[in-house]
Amino acid sequence: MKKIEAIIRPERLDAVREALDEKGFPGMTVTEVKGRGRQKGITLQWRAGDYRVDFLPKIKLEIIVDDKDAETVIDTLCEAAKTGRIGDGKIFVSPLEDVIRVRTKERGKDAV
Repeated sequence: MKKIEAIIRPERLDAVREALDEKGFPGMTVTEVKGRGRQKGITLQWRAGDYRVDFLPKIKLEIIVDDKDAETVIDTLCEAAKTGRIGDGKIFVSPLEDVIRVRTKERGKDAV
């Protein structure tokens, strides 16, 4: 199994969720996070002057999939989250040793 973590723009969440649903991957955990990368934040202009925002709001998705489905999920995330502008996000893929469903103690793929 793989754990796929994706950091995306908040405005792309609905498109990503719909695209994953269409491909048969409805399960995910969504967290509101803040971060910065190469874009190093943004400067906004207010009446009183410039205001620097160093950490931008982002969405973190966590998706657990079978090894054979990882590339499909990654491709779907890339297609649905892409705007073509800097700050579109990142995807991190990690091996996952085990998953346990608390209610039934099922393990592995059965627990997902």
